[in-house]
Amino acid sequence: MTKNFVAINYITCEEDYIARFEELFGSRAKAIDNMPGFEDMYVLKPKTSSEPYLVISHWDSEESFKAWTQSPAFLEGHKRAFADLAQYKAEGKTAPMQSNFKTYHLLAL
Repeated sequence: MTKNFVAINYITCEEDYIARFEELFGSRAKAIDNMPGFEDMYVLKPKTSSEPYLVISHWDSEESFKAWTQSPAFLEGHKRAFADLAQYKAEGKTAPMQSNFKTYHLLAL
């Protein structure tokens, strides 16, 4: 496998949502695992609650990553978190987490 493309999702959670966020990842649907071009993923937990989690996924290409984000599997893999966000919004509450994707091409060293 040649890791050519990396997507990093920087996720910040409200203090009272941290346990739920970790539960969601611990019991994830694994919908991404069989996507064409997906190579691996891991989640980095910050040392303090004021720092973001980093969800790092490796892909064979940017096109494979984009296909994932536009797939039914993406919606399936995130449906519980999306439901949480919708519930907070319906209750007039601030979202319990924020997500900020950044993508990178790896340099050949």
